[in-house]
Amino acid sequence: MASNACHVAQLNIARARHALDSAVMADFMHGLDPINTLGESSPGFVWRLVGEAEQGATDIHGPFGDNVLITMSVWKSVEDLRNFTYASGHLDYLRRRREWLDHYGITGHLVLWRIPVGHVPTVDEGADRLAHLDRHGPTAYAFTLRQPMQPEPGASLARQIPADRAQ
Repeated sequence: MASNACHVAQLNIARARHALDSAVMADFMHGLDPINTLGESSPGFVWRLVGEAEQGATDIHGPFGDNVLITMSVWKSVEDLRNFTYASGHLDYLRRRREWLDHYGITGHLVLWRIPVGHVPTVDEGADRLAHLDRHGPTAYAFTLRQPMQPEPGASLARQIPADRAQ
């Protein structure tokens, strides 16, 4: 019997406009720990990707390349993620993102998908979902904050395979 209990994973990628240790990036780098702490203490927060670097996951790049920063987290609901993103101190940094980050050469930069409770997503899993979103637009497999999608009734989240991937 398939469980309907799920959380929402998100992956967000961007290129740093300057070296992370440059003066231009100082506010961004100094804000990482407070914003990560704010996220971790926000209602609905479950997990976030953490690297070996002192500051967040700036040392994890996955399939995106060395100059691409990755943010990845899990939330109890889309609404919890939306509240953290737009109704907390995170919004101040979001408004300044163009000072520090860009999406030049990146087709898509943000993807959400539903996962079974207890599942820890991988960067490769997020990259697959992001590529699917870029190719097909929002679906139950990969969607956005603006267009959250629900899984098909009775669908197992652990076995969601989009039609173009099934062989």
